[in-house]
Amino acid sequence: MFVEQIDHTYRNITDLKRGIYRDCLFIQCDFSGQTFANYEFVDCEFKECNLSNLKTDNASFKTVSFSGCKLIGIDFSGINSFLLKLNFEDCNLNLSSFYELNLSKTRFTRCEIQEVDFTECNLTEAVFEDSSLSLSIFDRTKLSNSDLTTARDFEIDPRKNNIKKARFTRENIAGLVMGFGIIIS
Repeated sequence: MFVEQIDHTYRNITDLKRGIYRDCLFIQCDFSGQTFANYEFVDCEFKECNLSNLKTDNASFKTVSFSGCKLIGIDFSGINSFLLKLNFEDCNLNLSSFYELNLSKTRFTRCEIQEVDFTECNLTEAVFEDSSLSLSIFDRTKLSNSDLTTARDFEIDPRKNNIKKARFTRENIAGLVMGFGIIIS
C-alpha cells in the first residue's frame, strides 16, 4: 500500500507504510532495521528516533532534519540524491556510510560521527560543529569552504582531499598532519 501524508505528526510508532511524507514530524519512533526503499520525505523532521541499520535504497530525503536521533550503521549511499538536503543535530551516526553523496552545506551539530565513510563525498560548505569524527574516512572528499573549527578527533590527509578554504583551529590542526608521522607537542 502506498500512502501520501501531509503535515502529520507520528509519535512512538514502529512501522511506516511506503509512501510520500511532506511536512511530517516523527517523534520517538523506532524504525531500526526497517526498509525505507522508495520512500520519500520532504520537509520532514525526525526527533529522538532510532533509525539504526535502516535500509534506504532509493529513498528520498529532501530537506530533512534529524535531532537527537540514533542513525547507526546506515548505508546512505544508495539513496536518491535528487534534491538531497540533510541536517543532523545531537545525533549518533557511527558506522554509517555517505559514499559519493553530495552533502554540500550539510550541518552536523554535536554529533558522534565515528567510523563513518565520507569517501568521494561533496562536503563543500558543510559544518561540523562540536562533533567527533574519530576513525572516519575522508578519501577524495571535497571539504572546500567547510567549517571544522570545533570538530575533533579527525584525520584528514590534505594530499588526498580537497580542503581549500576549509576552516580549522590551531587546536585541531593536528588532524591534518597525523598521516605524515609528525609529532606535535
